[in-house]
Amino acid sequence: MAEPTQRASVLSITDLTPHVRQLVVKPQTSKISFQPGQWVSLKLPVGPKPPLNRAYSMATPASPTGELTLVFDRVSGGLGSNYLYQLNSGAEISLSGPYGNFILPHTLDRELILIGRYTGLVPLHCILKQMFLSALHIPILLIAVAPNEEETLFHQEWLSMAAQHPLFRYLPLVAPCGEVEAVEKTTRMLTSLIGEQAKVIPLLCGTKAFVRPLRAYFVEQGYERKEVKVETYD
Repeated sequence: MAEPTQRASVLSITDLTPHVRQLVVKPQTSKISFQPGQWVSLKLPVGPKPPLNRAYSMATPASPTGELTLVFDRVSGGLGSNYLYQLNSGAEISLSGPYGNFILPHTLDRELILIGRYTGLVPLHCILKQMFLSALHIPILLIAVAPNEEETLFHQEWLSMAAQHPLFRYLPLVAPCGEVEAVEKTTRMLTSLIGEQAKVIPLLCGTKAFVRPLRAYFVEQGYERKEVKVETYD
């Protein structure tokens, strides 16, 4: 059975960094009700057997009028991202969803640690925005890993959030040499921050080469695999 799709109009385009772009789109048929952390599937008219399906997480919580905010990086030679980069306001795309289980657990009784690398920060941004709207009641640590300082997503917004919310800590990391360096820097930071404390609630998002070693780190610290929620995009 084919998944239901609908057309969506591109309302606005914003460059967040030199290689990351934000699209605000509005579904034309019906609003998409989603939970922060979920994603939609875009059906793009490119590739040898179109449509090309590409998954993009929502970057902000659901709006009353139904707009969806999607954020993505331009991948060298990437069919999907390069097609999206040539769109203008008023263009139309097809999409379906929402999908995914990368959402907050029902019980939030411990410190929440969110770790994302590059565009892996997008669903975490959506989750945090919703939590701030609902008022924080637990400590939250965000570790944001970027390939370079220019490509640090949402940096000023995270700084502002940390200044306004005493329960929120923001720790940016720059790892220009790839996933191995990113994992090493992140695990060193985790060891110094949570090595001896009670269990936390970890949510990890990024490429498999980044997320899987970090999940293994938590398992080595005594966590069950199911306690470590992960999302990968490659």
